[in-house]
Amino acid sequence: ERPRITSEPQDVDVTSGNTVYFTCRAEGNPKPEIIWLRNNNELSMKEDSRLNLLDDGTLMIQNTKETDQGIYQCMAKNVAGEVKTQEVTLRYFESPARPSFVIHPQNTEVLVGESVTLECSATGHPQPRITWTKGDRTPLPSDPRITITPSGGLYIQNVKQEDSGEYTCFATNSIDNIHATAYIIVQALPQFTVTPQDKTVIEGQTVDFPCEAQGYPQPVIAWTKGGGQLSVDRRHLVLSSGTLRISRVALHDQGQYECQAVNIIGSQRIVVYLTVQPRVTPVFASVPSDMTVEVGTNVQIPCSAQGEPEPVITWNKDGVQVTESGKFHVSPEGFLTIRDVGTADEGRYECVARNTIGYSSVSMVLSVNVPNVSRNGDPFVQTSIVEAIATVDRAINSTRTHLFDSRPRSPNDLLALFRYPRDPYTVEQARAGEIFERTLQLIQDHVQDGLMVDLNGTSYHYNDLVSPQYLNLIANLSGCTAHRRVNNCSDMCFHQKYRTHDGTCNNLQHPMWGASLTAFERLLKSVYENGFNLPRGIEPKRLSNGYALPMPRLVSTTLIGTETITPDDQYTHMLMQWGQFLDHDLDLTVAALSEARFSDGQHCSSVCTNDPPCFSIMIPPNDPRVRNGARCMFFVRSSPVCGSGMTSLLMNSVYPREQINQLTSYIDASNVYGSSDHEALEIRDLASQRGLLRQGIVQRSGKPLLPFATGPPTECMRDENESPIPCFLAGDQRSNEQLGLTSIHTLWFREHNRIATELLKLNPHWDGDTIYHETRKIVGAEMQHITFSHWLPKIFGEVGMKMLGEYKGYDPSVNSGITNEFATAAFRFGHTLINPFLYRLDENFEPIPQGHLPLHKAFFSPFRIVNEGGIDPLLRGLFGVAGKMRVPSQLLNTELTERLFSMARTVALDLAAMNIQRGRDHGIPPYHDFRVYCNLSSAQTFEDLKNEIKNPEIREKLSRLYGSPLNVDLFPALMVEDLVPGSRLGPTLMCLLSTQFRRIRDGDRLWYENPGVFTPAQLTQIKQTSLARVLCDNGDNITRVQHDVFKVAEFPHGYSSCEDIPKLDLRMWQDCCEDCRTRGQFNAFSYHFRGRRSLDYSFQEDRPMKKIKMSKTVSSVKQSKYFRNATSASNENRNMPAVNDFKEFVLEMQKTISSLRNQIKKLESRLSKTDCTDEKGKSYSSNETWKRDPCTVCECKVGQITCFVESCPPADCEAPVKVKGDCCPVCLKQNINKKKP
Repeated sequence: ERPRITSEPQDVDVTSGNTVYFTCRAEGNPKPEIIWLRNNNELSMKEDSRLNLLDDGTLMIQNTKETDQGIYQCMAKNVAGEVKTQEVTLRYFESPARPSFVIHPQNTEVLVGESVTLECSATGHPQPRITWTKGDRTPLPSDPRITITPSGGLYIQNVKQEDSGEYTCFATNSIDNIHATAYIIVQALPQFTVTPQDKTVIEGQTVDFPCEAQGYPQPVIAWTKGGGQLSVDRRHLVLSSGTLRISRVALHDQGQYECQAVNIIGSQRIVVYLTVQPRVTPVFASVPSDMTVEVGTNVQIPCSAQGEPEPVITWNKDGVQVTESGKFHVSPEGFLTIRDVGTADEGRYECVARNTIGYSSVSMVLSVNVPNVSRNGDPFVQTSIVEAIATVDRAINSTRTHLFDSRPRSPNDLLALFRYPRDPYTVEQARAGEIFERTLQLIQDHVQDGLMVDLNGTSYHYNDLVSPQYLNLIANLSGCTAHRRVNNCSDMCFHQKYRTHDGTCNNLQHPMWGASLTAFERLLKSVYENGFNLPRGIEPKRLSNGYALPMPRLVSTTLIGTETITPDDQYTHMLMQWGQFLDHDLDLTVAALSEARFSDGQHCSSVCTNDPPCFSIMIPPNDPRVRNGARCMFFVRSSPVCGSGMTSLLMNSVYPREQINQLTSYIDASNVYGSSDHEALEIRDLASQRGLLRQGIVQRSGKPLLPFATGPPTECMRDENESPIPCFLAGDQRSNEQLGLTSIHTLWFREHNRIATELLKLNPHWDGDTIYHETRKIVGAEMQHITFSHWLPKIFGEVGMKMLGEYKGYDPSVNSGITNEFATAAFRFGHTLINPFLYRLDENFEPIPQGHLPLHKAFFSPFRIVNEGGIDPLLRGLFGVAGKMRVPSQLLNTELTERLFSMARTVALDLAAMNIQRGRDHGIPPYHDFRVYCNLSSAQTFEDLKNEIKNPEIREKLSRLYGSPLNVDLFPALMVEDLVPGSRLGPTLMCLLSTQFRRIRDGDRLWYENPGVFTPAQLTQIKQTSLARVLCDNGDNITRVQHDVFKVAEFPHGYSSCEDIPKLDLRMWQDCCEDCRTRGQFNAFSYHFRGRRSLDYSFQEDRPMKKIKMSKTVSSVKQSKYFRNATSASNENRNMPAVNDFKEFVLEMQKTISSLRNQIKKLESRLSKTDCTDEKGKSYSSNETWKRDPCTVCECKVGQITCFVESCPPADCEAPVKVKGDCCPVCLKQNINKKKP
């Protein structure tokens, strides 16, 4: 039987030293013989001991070698025949080996345009694969110039400069990956990257010629002048960058300079020329001279100057810089044109020519002649004033009925209620101003009908409108004359020690400086479109510097509104909150009393026109927030000061329109006590005679809240679904605006009552008024100290505090009045610090169960303080949470621009747009004018702003919105300036704020640091105070705070116990009247009776007498208003009376004390018989009612007086008349008959 294969061998792969088995089994008869073939040659088992044939025919190869590889075949053979298996392969592999380089690439230098090869070769098992990368392991660029050779080398043809760099060769197999690097160094001629330009400089300046070059090797920069070496002196310096700097340029430095860039490949050169101009201060080419002109004419005052560099001409009138407006124009050569001259324009005009070398000035006096001739408007005066009174009163009464007879229905109502004056004197003054304006507007309308001219333009001369003999008639009938205050500062015993509530008599030479209800001051002359009262942009099509002004709402959405905020890593949200609280101590503009236009009584938000007092904020097309087809947002103008704007005609001339500051300009805690006697009496607890402020409901903590405001429903009761709780009553009517502010008001009301209670314990003989005024004085000083020592340094930084300067004492020549620019634009920077949430934290600084509040839910919501945990959670959320960082691209959060005072189904207000509109309403000059005022560079293009506004996107947005940098509104520009390092302000804003705060401090006779206002011991205690201490003393249960609550700190490590916060020691205010003889504390007692005041006096005759005779000491104490309250111990000793006189004086004082005690007992017994005492000191029994005035009914209940104000229904006639003794206007019979058809 022939052999038959039953099992065949298989291919096999082996490595050195292994054993291999090839299987081969066969059957047959006889049994076949197995023979193995390799490469068709029979294997001999005897010749190689590694080869073995096993019994079953399997071939075993031991300790394999490379020679064993080949083709193997098994053959089975017997007598019947033979058969072969399939051929199989034995493949032999060496042991795996990691790659290793045979040739490493080497650094190679090559010239541009040549070819270069970086060799690279490697061995390994398996054979490594070669790849290349460049630089930071990026693949080689796809470039036909670059190839890899078969051996692995990198070949580059036609080398370019960019081929220079590091190259890496990778050798990779399955075992490992290795790499080696080398540099191709492309050598190149020098090429200039920064080239110098010809320069012209002024003698004495420093000039830089930048010169930079690249090449390989790196070129060396060398400078020569006129082919020779530079002067060897310290003035000529070549910087490491290659820049040539010449300091203190001299005339002989003029000439040709050459910059050479040299390396081993070659060199390049460039030539520049330096021109040196001699220093020339401005010299006038034409000068003005005194002039007398007719009223109503236009006048041009010549002034031009020459100098190097070209001087810039500015004009001042009576010390205040004149700005470009409808009234004034400065020509390119420097001539000043004044349009429609009136007597208000009389005065001294100064022409100032400035360049970098210096300045020169020349002045002239302008006089205006007013001829006594009749004017076009004279026939219309009588009818116009009657109509004005009727229409203004109708609009005001309509507004009052709308606001006070129902709940607020829209954000417009909230804003109007929020700003509506609550002092009757303020209301009457604002009403008079509105009647003023309306009368003259009506006269204009009548004249316009006859003359067919545009009175809103600048072509008509307003000084020709009304004759002087008619002006007093308008003044008297409008009510303006009645509201010109005449101040009496004769009570020096009071004025030396204490402030008045309305700020009068602080400056004894100028009693009205800084007083409430006076006009804002100005840094620059106002800018109105017609020169005296029309805002910029009121005519949308009118161009300014070639461009129309943008809508304020468009500026807000494009530039200001932001959803994103960046937390402040340094300061807490309390930084913002103190700023708002401080602002409410300094300024409040009186808004128009009517929400409806005077002409026909239509509401301003529905008609969207600019008829007085409306000045609606128009909504651009496609604005995302327009609902129900609304075209505008509600806005009314601020009330004018009598004697400005339209009303200034009453002063025989046109004065630009000014606005009223309802508050005092001093840091005097008027936000706690009010800015008028009426407001102060409203919030004082007069019944107790303990100098306290009225308090409201007492919480579980045992501490009271503010009292509730009485009267008609207010902005706090806008939503009947929330709570019927009315607004709180505080010294400032805005105290309920948002809950953080309300909490601070509550804190300081408690601080007053805490100090007053302590002072009464220390001085039980003091009456209620003394306690009240001493406490008020301390609280005001605390606020001054916190503001200037703790808050301003964080806002101003080191640079700003240097600009502010150290306190050097009271200066009676400084007017502390708040400037219009500060109130309307600059201090509104605080809006950029507001977080979109009010955080509310418990004792462990965790969120309270009711959670944090979105800002729009915190407006006018006192019920949340009553029902949701009191003031502590809000206060902790202010000092325990980081504030919002002011980033130029993240300004006002959309809570303020999209949801301000939001209510269902209404268009919410936009705070940023309102700020811009208010600036235009107040005639605030553009940003550019304030750059010049603050000595920043003049900006003719938006690129000129790059030092202060570095972000090119913001500059591009400004350019798109305004067209010209001369048009940019002040508020948005101040907000987008980059911050001065270490501060929260840009450079222009820092200039404006430091100017204002310096005036507030230096012009305040009763400033807490002014010598004599407090004793040295008392001043030391005032300087111990901090907002942290006030929080500890007056929170419901605040036990842990940072030492500086304006600084971010980590809880609990950065917090301290209230025990560790320094306290104000009120014992320094104790009158030591017991046992004075033995304890030697007579001076402290007499201190209370003597007038304390500054050692710097407003009047020469007020200076202290240098010598006081011993024998006249007693009578001097009693009678002389010049008696000096010196704090020096040596002065006291020098003026001590003789022993006998001293005993007599003590006996006299003891008699006085006994008399005072008897009076106190009588007062106490009288108080015990009655329950209420009104502001005039009149007593009322419990449940008694009486009329305070025709509109106000008051009732006495449980020691508290509650008053209700009657609201007037709409009249049934066109011109209702106010009858004496009646609250509401009534219709006379003839008026009723007129209305009947």
